[in-house]
Amino acid sequence: MLLWLLLTWTLTSRHAEASTTEEDFLQDETGFLHRRLHPPFSCPDMSPSPTPPTSVELVKPADVKVIAALGDSLTTAIGANGSTLLSIPFEFRHVSWSIGGYGTYRNVITLANIFKLFNPHLLGPSPRMTLHGSPITVNDTGFNFAVTGHNTLNVSDQVRHMIATLRSYPGLNFHEDWKVVTLLIGMNDICDYCKDKTLFSPDRFIHHMTDALDLMMNEIPRTIVNVVQILRMKPLREVQKPTLGCQLQRRFCSCLVQPQENSTELEELMEVNHEFQDGSVDLSFFTADCFHFTVKGHESLARGLWNNMFQPEGGKEMIHTFSDPEELICPPEEHPYIYTRARDTSSGGALEPLRLLMLLALTRL
Repeated sequence: MLLWLLLTWTLTSRHAEASTTEEDFLQDETGFLHRRLHPPFSCPDMSPSPTPPTSVELVKPADVKVIAALGDSLTTAIGANGSTLLSIPFEFRHVSWSIGGYGTYRNVITLANIFKLFNPHLLGPSPRMTLHGSPITVNDTGFNFAVTGHNTLNVSDQVRHMIATLRSYPGLNFHEDWKVVTLLIGMNDICDYCKDKTLFSPDRFIHHMTDALDLMMNEIPRTIVNVVQILRMKPLREVQKPTLGCQLQRRFCSCLVQPQENSTELEELMEVNHEFQDGSVDLSFFTADCFHFTVKGHESLARGLWNNMFQPEGGKEMIHTFSDPEELICPPEEHPYIYTRARDTSSGGALEPLRLLMLLALTRL
């Protein structure tokens, strides 16, 4: 599991030291995020629909009342303030690309903070940092149900946790409120592939993803799900710095890092990576462990995801490099709605709008 060996020290004899360190990082992180403000972002139309839409094809950004996220350490944002190795045990959920709710859009660009510009009363953005392995509640995480170290085989458990939380959360109308859920998971499967090629095979990845999506389809009404492809992982082999953190990458993602270049083992792993998906590396986007993203990387992901939500299928732009920041786009005047995959009308019957879940083919890295 990602970072498991590294994180055990926070749970044992160094708990008191970890508490002090957390305080230091809160101060340091606040200073980082206040170093500069992003320019304001606004659109000609930031209003909700006159009445709540009953079709998933007519949902405007301001119609979204709830935001949630599923995944692994890329969504818990572990080590996102990662200028030093000591930041690694901390999950900077409040700056996570898909769900972070720290401050405003001008403080840090996340999908949740962009949606907050359209609906300031949005439910679900992650409010604060958490410590990996420590007890947490929804008051700590918001609707960020990602778990550091989880593989795709765990994602249905996250969905069940989300469903139970949304059903009982005060002020949330489970049946009427429109929801956006972002799912990115699978990189741990690649990291663990050489340890069990059946358990972490592409077939099992598809099986677990299908189960999770079916569960949401059948149980959560008025929901749009962003399914984000995992990263192309071979370039991470290039992110090698002479630090303890980078050396630890060889432990928690050994299947990627240890094979020799041009070896059959590496070729097989890259083929698996490609099946999971269907230049140079800017080190400033990576934390001290040479694997996870800094706040800068999270902001780039958030921009790409937002833009893809307002681009039609077949016209979604790809992020080719983090080094060229994406400019945020406004919902087009001629189509101010979140794009969803076209309905399949071949089966004849119309899908019930209150239970319709459409998948978006989104940011491809």
